Amino acid sequence: MTTTAPATVRVLARAKLPTRHGVFDAVCFSGSDDVEHLALSIRTPLGGTSLNGSPLGEPSDGERPGDGPLDDDPPIVRVHSECLTGEALGSQRCDCGPQLDSALRLVAETGRGMVLYLRGHEGRGIGLAQKIRAYALQEAGLDTVEANLELGEPVDRRSYGPAAAYLRQIGVDSIRLLTNNPDKVAALRAAGVQVAEVLPMPAAPVPANEAYLATKTERMGHRGLRLGDEGLS
Repeated sequence: MTTTAPATVRVLARAKLPTRHGVFDAVCFSGSDDVEHLALSIRTPLGGTSLNGSPLGEPSDGERPGDGPLDDDPPIVRVHSECLTGEALGSQRCDCGPQLDSALRLVAETGRGMVLYLRGHEGRGIGLAQKIRAYALQEAGLDTVEANLELGEPVDRRSYGPAAAYLRQIGVDSIRLLTNNPDKVAALRAAGVQVAEVLPMPAAPVPANEAYLATKTERMGHRGLRLGDEGLS
């Protein structure tokens, strides 16, 4: 996991995105690596200009839950890593799909905050092909940490620099972070983001991912997940 934040990000496009949880401002942006990421926000500054030079400014009113003046409390933010298998295909090997859904729901219910969806993070940054190879190793008995190492990959290759740079560019310097991952907290703080509060994400245990969630708790230090007689809760 790396912590270096690009100096700036480039805003590429903006539109409203209706979801089952509400209508979000969707801002596509890229960092120095030219990977396109997405910010889904409600009542948070948008900042910057689009490619045609038009200002993005503040979020518009009247179309989302919780519209009104921006307050001074740190917004709820989820920095979420792309996971094709968990989000689009409904894989039960991980809890990425339910976590993304929960984050969007919590932001909508709160009426202010954002989900920063970082692309290029497939398989904790090792890519889709290596991720599928890691799955095959897990079928042979390795856990998610051991599988990455067996492939010659780090346990976590992700960089949160683009998220930190986007937050800085829109003037958000303090957040309440939705995560169970202490390494993510440390990486964002190292990149200059003030994490005022850490809010745990609910787990979504099923038989296919209980070993994965247990490894995240026992070997990767994730918090907010509890092991009990009936599995994770």
